[in-house]
Amino acid sequence: MLLSGSRAGGTGVSEEKSSLKRAYNNFAEQRERTELESWKREERESFLVRLKEANARTLLEIGAGTGRDSLYFGDRGLDVTAIDLSEEMVRLCTEKGIRARLMDFYKLDVPDGAFDAVYALNCLLHVPKSKLDGVLLEIKRVLKPGGLFFCGLYGGADSEGTWENDVYEPKRFFAMYSDGRVIEAYGRQFELLDFHTVEMGQGSPHFQSLLLRK
Repeated sequence: MLLSGSRAGGTGVSEEKSSLKRAYNNFAEQRERTELESWKREERESFLVRLKEANARTLLEIGAGTGRDSLYFGDRGLDVTAIDLSEEMVRLCTEKGIRARLMDFYKLDVPDGAFDAVYALNCLLHVPKSKLDGVLLEIKRVLKPGGLFFCGLYGGADSEGTWENDVYEPKRFFAMYSDGRVIEAYGRQFELLDFHTVEMGQGSPHFQSLLLRK
């Protein structure tokens, strides 16, 4: 993945958010038509098993996209709230009957300890590394004591910046971590219960799966 220099400093974070919102608004319908890969199904099925073992009832999905994971968890008995920065993604969620809100996960507009679990698939990789601790603290704040947090990312090598070959317009910002560094970064705020990777093919970042607990 070729990345241009990061614009995370100064007013860059708000610029990156605005750019991401436009990118995902522009590609919402295309993402709606994209078939879910089998390995993503396996990841959410594994998380559902852990949720049931923990008797979790309430789930917040951040960066919910088109809502298919929120729908999956809701259809299996969880009380799900979905949030996304993109108006088009929230619209697609709402059309599926999901309780969805337009919200920035940098500042979650929900009470402390409101959820038994948080699910974040391939959204926190858009957070500049200098801002990650603040976002994780927000997630930690809205989790109940002992609450579970699933985070899925792409990574394997440390990098940060705009993906030059991105087919999305505007091109998206990504922050990626080596396996050791992502464990360290998330372990500062949460207890790590499981970490594993899924290979995506030669020359591609791999998927990093983290199961965490408050």
